[in-house]
Amino acid sequence: MSQELTQALWFASRATGLVSLLLLSATIIVGTGTSGRFASPRWPRFAVVSLHRNLSLLALAFLAVHIAGAVIDPYAGIRWADTLVPFISVYQPFWLGLGAVCIDLTIAVVVTSLLRHRMPLRLWRAIHWAGYGVYPVAVAHGLGIGGVDTRLAWVLVWFTACALAVGAAAWWRSAHRDHPDTLARDAAGAELWR
Repeated sequence: MSQELTQALWFASRATGLVSLLLLSATIIVGTGTSGRFASPRWPRFAVVSLHRNLSLLALAFLAVHIAGAVIDPYAGIRWADTLVPFISVYQPFWLGLGAVCIDLTIAVVVTSLLRHRMPLRLWRAIHWAGYGVYPVAVAHGLGIGGVDTRLAWVLVWFTACALAVGAAAWWRSAHRDHPDTLARDAAGAELWR
């Protein structure tokens, strides 16, 4: 593989990793608004739900390019199995293992979201909450494996801004737990799945 192609793969993997973090942040923020029943005249609930779904798909696409770039690039010797099985890689096993944990949790969230209407609401919700667990692990993965990139001021600002935005959304969600629609939906769901 030529030096130019290897370098292009390295830059593509790094760049799509940063964009994936931004899109994961946006997905969580909008998803938090969805679960908190956020709506306005300009943003009705169906639009917020659609935005959450589309951001999720876009995040998955960038994540796929991020992973493929890292595996195809021969420099680190990352195998496809390393992206799914945590902590088996010879290249930075801990930090890459955290990335594999993120992928595994993301797959669980995506698959159960596709099967949402065929499974108990409580089970779906419990697995979907794992999405919140993906976030700090993804941030740790990015900061730990980022190498020289994480010494750049703008990259640190990028990570900090994303984390603060997700933290603010989680705070907003905790303050909006008692929306009447949410309480009614939870009550109906509890009765439906007993």
